[in-house]
Amino acid sequence: MPDYMPISRRPIASGFQRTAEGTTRFCVRHGIHPDAISYLSILAALAAAICFWKSGHTPWLLIVAPLFCYLRLWFNMLDGMVAVAANKASRRGEILNDLPDRISDVIIFAGVAHSGLMNPIFGYWAAILAVLTAYVGLFGQALGVRREFGGVMSKPWRMVVLHIGAWLTFFLRGQSFTSFTILDWTCLVVIAGCVQTIVVRLKRITAALQNKG
Repeated sequence: MPDYMPISRRPIASGFQRTAEGTTRFCVRHGIHPDAISYLSILAALAAAICFWKSGHTPWLLIVAPLFCYLRLWFNMLDGMVAVAANKASRRGEILNDLPDRISDVIIFAGVAHSGLMNPIFGYWAAILAVLTAYVGLFGQALGVRREFGGVMSKPWRMVVLHIGAWLTFFLRGQSFTSFTILDWTCLVVIAGCVQTIVVRLKRITAALQNKG
């Protein structure tokens, strides 16, 4: 039996999880540490951010950027799977599993903000609220109830919304619909979704604490 098991783990779609099963076995067999995989998620986020940043002058990077966003998610899933499979899960590992995620959110949305394809203020607010959304989710675990992952704009859905916004910007470039760009609207959707998610998580955590007495 593992010496330590993570208290709260994000639900992961079985199809997405199956894509990492072979890699998990490879990492365990070759002694690849889950912390190293956590750092790879930051590199994937940095690659996504650079693609977004340069996409104002090189539009095809809007197609590539979301792929790095999904790679970031994949590495973040893989590190936890390897940690459990290799019996290397630890409290320290929980920090290294979460902190790179918060850094990755900021890096990606900073890249979007500075793409030249939107109002950067919306990108900054999306980054701030993405971090706050995750922070609020941790309240439950810190207060002795389960970590809360509910709401419409959890980490995977933020990346899906960015994916849709980036590809629409590429395929509809040169067209104008309103005074806001497609990436403006994309970040506004992320912002609104994060606010809803924060409210949902706070309500559920408060209810869990009340039930706990």
